[in-house]
Amino acid sequence: MNLKTRKRIRALGKILFVLYVFFIIYFLIFSDWYGRTGVYTDYHYNLVLFKEIKRFWEYRDQVGFFAMFTNLFGNVIIFIPFGFFLPMASRRRSLSATVFYSFGLSLCVETFQLISKVGSFDVDDLLLNTLGGLAGYIVFVICAAIRRRNDSHKKKKKKIKNRRR
Repeated sequence: MNLKTRKRIRALGKILFVLYVFFIIYFLIFSDWYGRTGVYTDYHYNLVLFKEIKRFWEYRDQVGFFAMFTNLFGNVIIFIPFGFFLPMASRRRSLSATVFYSFGLSLCVETFQLISKVGSFDVDDLLLNTLGGLAGYIVFVICAAIRRRNDSHKKKKKKIKNRRR
């Protein structure tokens, strides 16, 4: 892949990353669909790891599949694009940087929800969001390896073709 194409991909990655961050902030803090219409009068928080995960799993029949899925898997799924776009848009492409920034964004969102009383601060969400960022990074690494492999095959084919001439 030539330098011009790489710059275009990085620019696209930056645009998608910024759009995604705006989307996630809106969705997790302001979205009516996600139950952000009212403001609590008290602070709501969970500081016990796995407490809410266990509760949603144990009471999945009572809370319903959608609520259980949204809480357990939605928190992972919504951060997968973050873990994918961050290394795509940044020069920092390390696993540790992606996990750190995934945790950082999640911590900011959870803290804002606590302070504004428009949700609850939940350490389980921090864990699940960070796992989503990690999963996105793994998808990025796989895609980058496939791209490098394809580029390598194209170069070999081009080299063989040039030898024949």
